[in-house]
Amino acid sequence: MGLVPTVRGDVDAGELGRTYMHEHLFIRTADVQSSRPGEWGDDGTRVADAVSRLRALAAQGVRTIVDPTVIGMGRDVALVRRVAEQVPELNIVVATGIYTYDSVPFYFRYRGPGLVPGTADPMDELFVDEITQGIAGSGGVRAGMLKCAIDAEGLTPGVERVMRAVARAHHRTGAPVTVHTHPGSRTAAEVKRVLCDEEQVDPSRIVLGHSGDSTDCDYLAELADEGFVLGMDRFGLHLDVTFEQRAATLVEMCRRGYAGSMVLSQDASCYIDWIDPAALPLLSQWHHLHLGEEVLPHVRESGVTEQQIRTMLEDVPRRLLDGGA
Repeated sequence: MGLVPTVRGDVDAGELGRTYMHEHLFIRTADVQSSRPGEWGDDGTRVADAVSRLRALAAQGVRTIVDPTVIGMGRDVALVRRVAEQVPELNIVVATGIYTYDSVPFYFRYRGPGLVPGTADPMDELFVDEITQGIAGSGGVRAGMLKCAIDAEGLTPGVERVMRAVARAHHRTGAPVTVHTHPGSRTAAEVKRVLCDEEQVDPSRIVLGHSGDSTDCDYLAELADEGFVLGMDRFGLHLDVTFEQRAATLVEMCRRGYAGSMVLSQDASCYIDWIDPAALPLLSQWHHLHLGEEVLPHVRESGVTEQQIRTMLEDVPRRLLDGGA
């Protein structure tokens, strides 16, 4: 098997073990918080809290997490590295890309094709360099995944530009792609058109994030039949979809034979400042790492087999991160 870049160095794909494919350590708006330093507190306190949470996760048998926090989400890989060095029993794979539902970050607006149509997009080299050389300021940590997003706003020019840059970087590096999608708006159709039909990215190399927000198993089966990997990744975040609905969807998809087309996760965060703290109780147990302690026992009782769980938590993530091997 090949090597997978993690925060603490390359790891043989065969050693990834149980993998959660969509978790965040820190999501913060750094430029705003520089004016409100009391909200974040000090880095040491945040790191210690994250270390505690990840040690608890590792104690449940998880060996790898993918943290798809990228530009636009307050990514700080140097801070993630401080956490990773204190939890050597857990691999952390970080990502490159840009997270936007609308326009590109202002930095890119008047560079490359944003200013002079037909010129090279600086996103391309940024994404490729972060995969092949390392993320600046991180001590050489290389990204192992590409990330873009399309939400209810649809395929805006900015979203499309990022998506196509991600596709070009994928072809140059082989890194897998995860896409934040909005199942309620069926934005996966645009992912298929742009990334697959036009940019020729193999759908088996693409995770459609937040697919578990849909309870329409016929729709999810269509996406899986197209070759996509479905991110059933918001266990613990129960807004429009309840825990019982998420679990029932997972059980039904396994019953239909789609365990090999799904990955599991919680989309949890050790710290997030995008949501008013007063609203956090409404997000159920988003900050609690409970997939292994609550979700898996529940779906086992409903008929999901140990082999299907291994497939979703080990085999499919390994295949994705190991270049499709």
